[in-house]
Formats: sequence, C-alpha cells, structure tokens
Amino acid sequence: MTAVAPWGENAEDAYDQGLVELGLGDTRLIEVKGAMLPLNFEATQPRPLPMGSLVECHMATAYSYNGSSACAGVAWASCITPEGDECAIVATISTEMDYEETTLLLRRNLQRRLASRDLEVITFDVAVDEVTAGAEHHGVAMAALILPNSLSIGGRQSTGPIRGGLMVPEDKKQKRVDVKAPAAPALRPGSKRNGTGSDFSL
Repeated sequence: MTAVAPWGENAEDAYDQGLVELGLGDTRLIEVKGAMLPLNFEATQPRPLPMGSLVECHMATAYSYNGSSACAGVAWASCITPEGDECAIVATISTEMDYEETTLLLRRNLQRRLASRDLEVITFDVAVDEVTAGAEHHGVAMAALILPNSLSIGGRQSTGPIRGGLMVPEDKKQKRVDVKAPAAPALRPGSKRNGTGSDFSL
C-alpha cells in the first residue's frame, strides 16, 4: 500500500497523516527491517484493522518540504530456494527522485536481494508513490507491506530450515590467530626479577 500527505505542519504531522491514509492511524506499529518475510506469507487486499492492533510493517517513508518532491516504495516477491522451499522477500526504498527512477531502483534492489540468496521468483509486486509538498508545508510519501497477523502466522512454523549453502562450514572458517604477547610472570611482593638489579619492593 502507499499513501501521500502533502500538507503537514511539520514532518511528524505529515507522518501521522500518512499513517491515517494508509489505514494505520489507530494501530500500534512494529517497523521491521530485513529481507525475509514469515513463512506462509500471502498477499491479500488491504482491510480495516481494529483499533489498537499490533501490526508488523515493512515501511518506507520519504519526506519533502515547500514544493520539493520525494518517493517511497515497497516491493515483495514470492520465491523458491534451490532446495525447493517456498519463501517471500521484501525490499523498500526512499528517494528524492521521480516516480520512474524510484521504481527502477526498487526493482534493482529486489533483484539484488533475490540474487544474493539464490532465489527463483514465482510472483512479485511493486508499489511506489510520489509526494510534492505544499508551499511552506511538509509532505510525506509512504509505502508499506502490512502484516497484521505476522506474530501468529504459522504458529511455531514461522521459520524455515537452515540453508547450508549460505553458511561457511566450520572446517572452512578462518582460524583466529592469537597475536597477543605472553604475559610476564607474576612476582611476589619484595621479590627481585631475574637478571635485573632493580628492586621495586615497597
């Protein structure tokens, strides 16, 4: 989903208006980062959320002021791993570029996330919006992937198997080299160090 609020008195006011436009004005948000979405993720049409709902949200927010423009976008893809497991990823972006350039950058970011995880795309979708702030006002463009049931999706099955191909095997990890100098032997009070005539006793 996307929303635009071009008439905020300040950045916080514009942000709050953007949340209301997104349908998140009466919810408690948990803004999350990272690429992977919960297992069993499926895209559905937006729906009204009960007041006080706890909502996980992947969100991009772009601010503008006094006639300037900004863009925010979010993209998701349903994918398959080389092992045959289904998963979904998300990418977000905020820019001061125009709609077309922001859309291209967002698609590129999504492609890079797919490539770095060796994922094959089944379906994907992109949502980008642009705001131009009113004269002497603050504006905000927001794009969000809203996961209202993410804390209970799949119950205990919300995570998948460990993908061995993306991890370095223990036997191939670089061994840590200890470069610290050996500690000097401890001396008892009043004793003298061998080979020196100095006495540091009190």
